[in-house]
Amino acid sequence: MSGMAVGVRSNARPIVRLIDVKKTYVMGHRGGSGLFGRSKQQEVITVHALRGVTVTFHEGEFVAIMGTSGSGKSTMLNVLGCLDRPTSGQYFLGDQDVARMSDDQLSEVRSHDIGFIFQSYNLIQQYTVVENIQIPLTYQGSGEITPEHEARTLELANLVGLGQRLDHKPNQLSGGQQQRVAIARSLINNPKIILADEATGNLDSKTSEEIMTMLTRLNNGGKTIIMVTHEEDIAQWAKRIIRMRDGRIIDDGPSRRMQGEDHPACHVTGAQVAMAAV
Repeated sequence: MSGMAVGVRSNARPIVRLIDVKKTYVMGHRGGSGLFGRSKQQEVITVHALRGVTVTFHEGEFVAIMGTSGSGKSTMLNVLGCLDRPTSGQYFLGDQDVARMSDDQLSEVRSHDIGFIFQSYNLIQQYTVVENIQIPLTYQGSGEITPEHEARTLELANLVGLGQRLDHKPNQLSGGQQQRVAIARSLINNPKIILADEATGNLDSKTSEEIMTMLTRLNNGGKTIIMVTHEEDIAQWAKRIIRMRDGRIIDDGPSRRMQGEDHPACHVTGAQVAMAAV
């Protein structure tokens, strides 16, 4: 099942396409020696994490992927983020067939085209706010931080409200502030898509709303965002919701706010952050 682009410009281009993607894991192994050298046969379990997923995401979309544990949502995000390879099928990022790339090529794609936001923030504790934001830049080219990089870092730190905490380290920041650092880090390479994995999972409801407001503003400024969440109220901030079960997409359609129901995201404008230029 593949839904239409929801809440995006009519001329928006497909930015990500999965075509009949399957992902299979084999757990356990056969053979081995048991007690007194006797042969011991172990059970081999095959897990079908994705069972032929076909879906298209367009530029400027804000999509939530939902499902219970084991539904395949995290596996799909890992495939989209080039952190895992599909067992079969095709994955196009723009015009590139990512599924056929080498490990080095995948590393380049992650470095330049994809921004990541994680539930646990994944900040380096010994680094300052500035240094954490700049981490993706160290994997590009020579890894040298140029004056242009410094200026962009300051711009993003101010954007997420941390302009006065540039020298602070993660243990000096609240959970919400750490997630703001992670958001700025995800933007430093001006990625094609931002992938968020349970971005509000460790936050209280008030801070979660602040983070979702920020993501909504980024999307209003033109950023493509795909997030995984198990929280229904968080999913409704998106424009489109994909629901998964047993490795398959079982529903794909507009969120309640796109169907005209009032939601905090309806009152967020892009005027406060000109993200199209950031």
